[in-house]
Amino acid sequence: MGLIVEHINKSFAQFQAIKDLSMEVQEGAIFGFLGANGAGKTTTMRMILDIIRPDSGRITWNGNDVSKVPRRNWGYLPEERGLYPKMRVDEQLLFLARLNGLSKQAAQQELDEWLERFQINANRKRKIEELSKGNQQKVQFLATILHDPVILIMDEPFSGLDPVNANVLKEAFLEMHRRGKTIIFSTHQLEQAEELCQDIVIINKGQSIVQGNVREVKRQHGRNLVHLKLENDPDATWLDTLEGVQVTKRRQDYIEMHIQANLNPNLIVEAALRHGGIISRFELTEPSLTDIFIEHVGTTALPDAPSAVSA
Repeated sequence: MGLIVEHINKSFAQFQAIKDLSMEVQEGAIFGFLGANGAGKTTTMRMILDIIRPDSGRITWNGNDVSKVPRRNWGYLPEERGLYPKMRVDEQLLFLARLNGLSKQAAQQELDEWLERFQINANRKRKIEELSKGNQQKVQFLATILHDPVILIMDEPFSGLDPVNANVLKEAFLEMHRRGKTIIFSTHQLEQAEELCQDIVIINKGQSIVQGNVREVKRQHGRNLVHLKLENDPDATWLDTLEGVQVTKRRQDYIEMHIQANLNPNLIVEAALRHGGIISRFELTEPSLTDIFIEHVGTTALPDAPSAVSA
């Protein structure tokens, strides 16, 4: 059954943060919760965790109200990190694991395995405040998973990670997925959601605007994205004059354009040949999640990818 959110609403004074939001997360899935800053992602996550409660609507896990689900079943990585800066890495992780019901022996075994996997074993005796932001983030992730929760709720888990450490975290996600965990995470980086998630929801101003299986969502939005490369005319400025065609990117390796749903893409090939173009690439492809986000929300609400920092 998994997690079911049914018609929830939440207001703070006169501001309605969540408006009739419904979604379903299958048990054992990796689920992407997407939206710009202020869209309502963190508020919804806190309601799923029963930290705050909706004004109306219902949230259940396998048929039980989330308020009845044992706390150790949840693993939560908040956007505002919650580590004790003066504590040593190993002391802190063991303390939090024991707090969530894990035995000392089991906690120690899990700790040793994950510190090695995350390549931070050499830092186990250092204080949190002495670590780089990237390593602090990895410790925060370990605090989320060490007690072996059933459901992982993670708010911007990739924030502050350089590409190498982001890849380490992706591998950890996939390991948790293989272990049957249900993973719900928000991210500003839509490419990550497209790579990792089976299902997604995009919310804007507290409302669901797109949701479902990633492949189905992309298929429903049509194959209206074209990549074209002309060997003898790399800019192809004449494309800007074609009706129903909107050039979105001019890259060194291809030109990307959106075409109207009812436009035959062969018209672009014919126009290129009329202009004497030598075509080395012509590809009709599905839109990315970024394309879909822009279509529904607009570029002004597009999430900004946070700058990476070294580990």
